[in-house]
Amino acid sequence: MDGVSTRLEGEALNHARFRYFPYIMAAFVAILLLSNMIGASKPSFVTLPNGTQWSFGAGVLFFPFSYIIGDVLTEVYGYANARRAIWTGFAALLFMAFMAAVVVALPPAADWPGQEAYEFVFGNTWRIVLASITAFWAGEFANSFVLAKMKVMTGGRFLWTRTIGSTVVGQGLDSLIFYPLAFYGLAGWPPEQLWQVVLSQWLIKTAWEALLTPFTYVVVGFLKRREGVDVFDTDTDFSPFAKAR
Repeated sequence: MDGVSTRLEGEALNHARFRYFPYIMAAFVAILLLSNMIGASKPSFVTLPNGTQWSFGAGVLFFPFSYIIGDVLTEVYGYANARRAIWTGFAALLFMAFMAAVVVALPPAADWPGQEAYEFVFGNTWRIVLASITAFWAGEFANSFVLAKMKVMTGGRFLWTRTIGSTVVGQGLDSLIFYPLAFYGLAGWPPEQLWQVVLSQWLIKTAWEALLTPFTYVVVGFLKRREGVDVFDTDTDFSPFAKAR
């Protein structure tokens, strides 16, 4: 099927076999877990020309890659397969949160000096865990839905419009849910800084998507040629809870 692009719609998609899908999904889950483990709760800043410090979340440096891979999943493999990847990531986040809580709660050896630092880094509160999982779930499904719908509307043309457009919606929803739900009212997170971070996350993530558009084109083109398909969600059940057929 190399070099041949077959348009798949409806039931035909359910019988397709994709050679690269497991690897793309694995990359999606790995980046998702790393982005939530490293930097999710750390605010950083840049100094603007006028001397003002503008805050942003440190995880923004690499978390957007999960959305780019999410775009690739939906564009190449369709919404139903992207839905499988999102639920897999959701389960992985739950498992990571559970195991982090268990390990933090275990009593440390008497001569180990790192328990306080370990708790600070990995001892996320229920608010952060809930906010992270909720924001990921809502943002990723919104991102995939918008991209799939725009692909049908544009007849598969203008890939950049749907990768950036879906990111504007998905990343906006993600940032709007995560930071207020996780940090609103906490010491060290005054409201003005919190909303600066929300806005910064949204703008930087969208800018990342736009900047990496050429890379997305290359990856999407490669996978479509190698898989030999071009998936259009013309009669897809877009419910996040729909069963795979």
